[in-house]
Amino acid sequence: MQDVELPIERHPLVPFLPEKARVLFLGSFPPQKKRWCMEFYYPNFINDHWRIEGEVFFGDRYHFVLSERKTFNREAIIAFCQEKGIAFYDTATAIRRLKDNASDEFLEVVEPTDIHALLKQLPHIEAIVTTGQKATDTLCRYFGIEEGPRVGESIAIPSVRNRNTHEIRLYRLPSSSRAYPLAFDKKVAAYRKMFETVGLLTLHKD
Repeated sequence: MQDVELPIERHPLVPFLPEKARVLFLGSFPPQKKRWCMEFYYPNFINDHWRIEGEVFFGDRYHFVLSERKTFNREAIIAFCQEKGIAFYDTATAIRRLKDNASDEFLEVVEPTDIHALLKQLPHIEAIVTTGQKATDTLCRYFGIEEGPRVGESIAIPSVRNRNTHEIRLYRLPSSSRAYPLAFDKKVAAYRKMFETVGLLTLHKD
């Protein structure tokens, strides 16, 4: 009996690329639509990405949360990201799911994203951020990086600069998935440090 070839999924979202963006989040690939609560990046209601950004920028993890509807405030998120200059896409534009779940471990990258094409639309970009091992590995292969940054650290991406000839750094942050074994407050601290370093957030005073 021959194995049935798994279907190829194309990316369901267009890249979100504000012209003045200085930070580009690159994940692996969106979860299955049955896990979405909104039509935007990080759409799973039990993923804490938007709670982390709410806590970092507004001191309120529920700033973007519409609790009664179990969703996020998509319009507020889009307006915020456009105003701050935060872009989103993923490191794969086509994948196969080897299992019926949202785990990166069971994603097969069929077509990696053309990152250079994204960067051409982001002349002010200073930081590319990954928050998972699959996205980090895919990005490192794309740029020919032998060893990516450790969680909470960053490295310069060789031979890649923005329009103002500033180096672009690759930041590896902890996953916002609740399956990632790190306390929420420590995730917030890591994200805050990156946003402060890039200059999207006033330095935090302890």
